[in-house]
Amino acid sequence: MDKFTTLTGVSAPLPIINIDTDMIIPKQYLKTIKRTGLGTALFSEMRYHEDGTENPDFVLNKPAYRGATIIVAGDNFGCGSSREHAPWALLDFGIRCVISTSFADIFYNNCFKNGILPLVVSPEQLKLLLDDAERGSNATLTVDLEAQTIKGPDGGTLHFDIDPTRKQILLEGLDDIAGTLKSDPSITTFENMMATDRPWL
Repeated sequence: MDKFTTLTGVSAPLPIINIDTDMIIPKQYLKTIKRTGLGTALFSEMRYHEDGTENPDFVLNKPAYRGATIIVAGDNFGCGSSREHAPWALLDFGIRCVISTSFADIFYNNCFKNGILPLVVSPEQLKLLLDDAERGSNATLTVDLEAQTIKGPDGGTLHFDIDPTRKQILLEGLDDIAGTLKSDPSITTFENMMATDRPWL
């Protein structure tokens, strides 16, 4: 998993509440178990017309936001079914950070497992970030995970909170297995002790 330290990129405004995982990646794309190739299907029902042509009104189809790496979204992002394909699709498109006032728990956890930073901010902070994101190609934000700050295009800085363990997972680029292996010496010591104290187990 790629490390997440500092991200500077264009932020796309998506001020819709209750964006569920079916909107992020519709059910017909769930047949694959590959984590790649899903970026073209991200938000497909909003990005494309029924004939397959692009909807020019959807934010990620606009020239200024085609290379967005950050999404600034409405409340309760990632609700609905617990499909891990949702963060896979975001990551494959190039999104490394989603900012909202709240996230569904399972989606939130899946983001950390896949190298995406889901940031929870206050409604007041979200309004400021959405205003920044409306600037098109000038909507550049810098997210510094180590410092726990978001810097806007005018230099204004917001602070965010994050669980220290989750922060470290992203900073080091650790998936669940790699995170467990960091504790291998302690696990081995415990197993050896158990083998000595309770050899019948």
